[in-house]
Amino acid sequence: MRRTGYAYLPLHTGYVPKWLYNRMVDLGEKILYIIIEDFGVKELLNRLADPIWFQALGCVLGFDWHSSGLTTVVTSALKDACRNEDIGIFIAGGKGIHARNTIDEIEGISHRIDAIDKEKIIYTSRIAAKVDNTLLLDGYYLYHHTIFFDEHNNWSIIQQGMNPTIKYARRYHWASSSLSSYVIEPHSGMIGDLAHREVIDLTSRESSETNRVIIDIVKEKDRFKKDLDNMKYYSHIGLNFWIEKKTGSRIKTLAMPTRINWKAIKKAYETQPSNLEELISIRGIGPSTIRALSLISEVIYGVEPSKRDPVRYTFAVGGKDGVPFPIDKDVYDEVISYFDELASKANLERKRIINRLSKLLLYINPIK
Repeated sequence: MRRTGYAYLPLHTGYVPKWLYNRMVDLGEKILYIIIEDFGVKELLNRLADPIWFQALGCVLGFDWHSSGLTTVVTSALKDACRNEDIGIFIAGGKGIHARNTIDEIEGISHRIDAIDKEKIIYTSRIAAKVDNTLLLDGYYLYHHTIFFDEHNNWSIIQQGMNPTIKYARRYHWASSSLSSYVIEPHSGMIGDLAHREVIDLTSRESSETNRVIIDIVKEKDRFKKDLDNMKYYSHIGLNFWIEKKTGSRIKTLAMPTRINWKAIKKAYETQPSNLEELISIRGIGPSTIRALSLISEVIYGVEPSKRDPVRYTFAVGGKDGVPFPIDKDVYDEVISYFDELASKANLERKRIINRLSKLLLYINPIK
């Protein structure tokens, strides 16, 4: 699967000036219209699911090239640009309170557009947020969620989480066109310039055995409580020593959650989920519970989840002076190849492209 899903962005303070935001909305609308007219809505959704393209779009619209605010401001501007539903794309969600209103907004849009499968879009919105908050335990907590969709129920999702310790944001991209599972490597890709040495990634195929153990634990009555008691026993006799003796390796980071939602665990036992997607769909099954189950799987049963951060590439190619980092030639070539691919897909005559660019530049900088 081609990966294009994470970007690391530093936290910047301040607000976007109104004069800039209004122009971002105006230019954003023109860009969306051109892409949809020439390539269709589905292609636009695929581009939004690519963080390299999305980052470039933010630069075109005049926003900071690497600030965490690019995600929230650009998605907000696009949402305002799509108030006219004739454009063919619908946007719900946003930052903070707007993210919490996503479901209400989807329902409102579906009441006006009969072809939209409301239940499918709502489920997709919810499960994507649950996966990035619960199954990818990377220290980033979601505060932004936006879903883009069309009347044929194609969609893409852009989410962003903040790491409160290092004050960096990470962006997660999803696309219906590349999705085969909501919980097994579901992102349309991974991208970033900062990879952590150790995370718990239960979305990785390498975690399949851990996921099986987790399901077995919750399906057996009182097994979770017994395993937790065993974990406490091992911590008293020297947990790291025990792990090294039993598994031949030492865990550098081990943080067992102290609070578990036992009502949710009881519900899981009663429901008897058959897979991880069904488990995290249960209300109350959150990151603390999943972390505890994952650690039990590793410490007691010797089944270790993937701890590799799934970031693959940087979201920018770097700078000639090494700021913010030296140019990565391989990534640079990949970006060139990507835009070559888009150019071939377009299959437009050179004259038509030049005419369109001329009109767009004339609109941006009219002749006095």
